[in-house]
Amino acid sequence: MHSKSADMCEGPLVSKIIFYTIPIILTGILQLLFNAADLVVVGQCNGSNSVGAVGATGALINLIVNLFIGLSVGAGVTVAHGIGAGRSEDVRRTVHTAIPTAVICGAVLTVVGVLFSETFLRLMDTPSNQLHLSASYMRIYFCGTIASMLYNFGSAILRAAGDTKSPLYYLTAAGFLNIILNLIFVIAFKMDVAGVALATVISQTLSAALVVRALMKRDDACRLELKKVHIYGRQLKRIFQIGFPAGLQSSIFAISNVIIQSSINSFGPIVNSGNAAAQNIEGFVYTSMNSYSQTSLNFTGQNYGAGKLDRIRKIMWICLVAVFCTGAFLGLTALFFGRPLLSIYLPDSKEAIKHGLVRMTYIMVPYFLCGLMDVTTGLIRGLGRSVLPMLITVIGVVGIRLGWIYIVFRMPEYHSVKSLYFSYTISWIVTFAVELGVFLSIMRKLKKQQK
Repeated sequence: MHSKSADMCEGPLVSKIIFYTIPIILTGILQLLFNAADLVVVGQCNGSNSVGAVGATGALINLIVNLFIGLSVGAGVTVAHGIGAGRSEDVRRTVHTAIPTAVICGAVLTVVGVLFSETFLRLMDTPSNQLHLSASYMRIYFCGTIASMLYNFGSAILRAAGDTKSPLYYLTAAGFLNIILNLIFVIAFKMDVAGVALATVISQTLSAALVVRALMKRDDACRLELKKVHIYGRQLKRIFQIGFPAGLQSSIFAISNVIIQSSINSFGPIVNSGNAAAQNIEGFVYTSMNSYSQTSLNFTGQNYGAGKLDRIRKIMWICLVAVFCTGAFLGLTALFFGRPLLSIYLPDSKEAIKHGLVRMTYIMVPYFLCGLMDVTTGLIRGLGRSVLPMLITVIGVVGIRLGWIYIVFRMPEYHSVKSLYFSYTISWIVTFAVELGVFLSIMRKLKKQQK
């Protein structure tokens, strides 16, 4: 086994899960610091309108990109199953299939993003005074999606092999570069949102190059040899079987967020700016919780490949307890410091800060429910079942939120941003309950088959 890899199938679980997850949390937080740096720099230099312009692109970018990022989940699970079962050749073929797949996905995203960004933003009713800035940001951002896909696929492979530290180191290097370029492009060159987008693209390219280099230097089945890059049919099929439903789930999930964002846009640019800043702060809590979803997926994947079902049940309880504690503590802490945090993003608008606090109040307190939901999704995917969590999410999250928007939100007494935010809590509760029941049912069936 590679020296940086963790053995997920043997030894104490609590300590291994914690030490495995911490670098993922730090990596996610670092990634969000890039985004925060983008918003803070344009907010301080160009005002809340630029903050709203960048924030208005978030849900739309996720909608377009998540479908392809889901395939990286498929690559990671396939590698984890192969490592757990000791099938080195399957692992090698998966790695050499994943890299060209990432390049193709990134190229498709570049074409779609550059050509149709402004059209999509108009369909979302993006405020007219923010539309041009948002479109400029998105076009430049999508020029870097090949690098983004390479980083996501490569990181998924490294994490499936037990290495969560390397992606953290590479993102740290890219992060410093991103901040330096932000300051140069926005302050020195007066490029506004185009500057932060360009800085993001360049820093993503660095992180992608470092991840690919790490794979090339490994001494196990995950070693990448560029001359052996080839799309193997069986491995590609497996990546799509697991990854496409995961990506489709994320994209459909994002549809509800796009529609909610469109509804928020209808309340004007000040509300939109406050909402954008609050969302960015929430991201730090979300990525900390979602890290346990990645942990549950990879630990479950390797132990499922090794046939260790009793160990998977322990993984479930450890991850659920950990994500509850993390989500509850961080959510309440962020809310407590909400006003000073929002003022960093919105120094010129007390009204926008007020609207940001409204969102944080309705989202942060029950946010741990979102973490519980994501962990159960990871558990089910780790068992190789990717269609089930997709269907449950479509019904439990998207269905409820869209139903809320088109039924409850249209009632005059509930036509408010508070009503929109409340739909999140309901969707998290329902989806988590159903997914937990499904996971336990699958485990019971697997246990009977094992006997």
